[in-house]
Amino acid sequence: MSTATASHSPSSAAGNRAPQGPVGGRSPQRYRHRNTGPFSKQNLVGTLVGGYLPLIMATLVVALPLLWMVISSFKSPHELVTQDLVVWPEDPSLANYRTAMNTVPIPRFFLNSVIVTVIGSVIKIVLAIFTAYALVFVRFPFKRVIFVLILVALMVPPQVAILPNYVLIAQLGGVNTYWGIIVPGLGTAFGTFLLRQQFLSIPPSILEAATLDGAGHWKSLWRVVVPISVPSIATVALVTIVTEWNDYIWPLIIVTDSHMMTLPVGLTALANSEGNTGSGWGILMAGAVLIIIPILVVFAMLQRYIVSGLTQGSVTG
Repeated sequence: MSTATASHSPSSAAGNRAPQGPVGGRSPQRYRHRNTGPFSKQNLVGTLVGGYLPLIMATLVVALPLLWMVISSFKSPHELVTQDLVVWPEDPSLANYRTAMNTVPIPRFFLNSVIVTVIGSVIKIVLAIFTAYALVFVRFPFKRVIFVLILVALMVPPQVAILPNYVLIAQLGGVNTYWGIIVPGLGTAFGTFLLRQQFLSIPPSILEAATLDGAGHWKSLWRVVVPISVPSIATVALVTIVTEWNDYIWPLIIVTDSHMMTLPVGLTALANSEGNTGSGWGILMAGAVLIIIPILVVFAMLQRYIVSGLTQGSVTG
């Protein structure tokens, strides 16, 4: 009897009993992992503060002025020039748009902008494609020097060339002409650089196969290189179109005839018109909305190419 009692002593029972862990039977390692996992409170706070909060603030900084401009274009003058904040107009109307259309020839300005943007953008994109192709696939002397000069052009402000361009274009008779507006801006260092980097990522075996099939530089460019590089070309096209459409300083200098003004310059004419006094901010807002609508349409059409075009660094054959 004494032997059986000894076999069930407290020391033997303690030796057979499993070690006690934290409450719920979790090990300390598992408990710590639960507090530091992807759904922990610390990670959630870090995601909100470091990710969503800056994103929301940046979106508000960009979107709120545009939204306020659109809303203000439907307000009456007394709702704009007031000490009391009026967020939404009591009686939204298109009166500001009708006044803007009747004050200055906006349809003519729109036509001029379309002509300058379409012709200028097409020429700039084609020149960028040709230049980038030559820098990558054609052998000629001083190729690296030319590329360095293109990089230098990226760092030079375009305002530096305004005076020399004006003297040259004026002497050639380009004042108040479409070609006088278009020609000085035909070079695009950004587009050439971006397309060159894209063309460098094309596997040489693709071009070698095209050469064995009898394709020269012209066919290789339009049947091989361009189809592969559509996202990058679309990105260059979008940047070029926006730049041409929003160009203000050069058309303002080279154009003195109101019938040759583009939309950004026409907005200045609208601001200086007799019918637009201090109470005509709504008219200016309406004119600004008319300017940005075409660019928003173009952006909506090409936006799916932007990210892939800027980040495209390799292709698969």
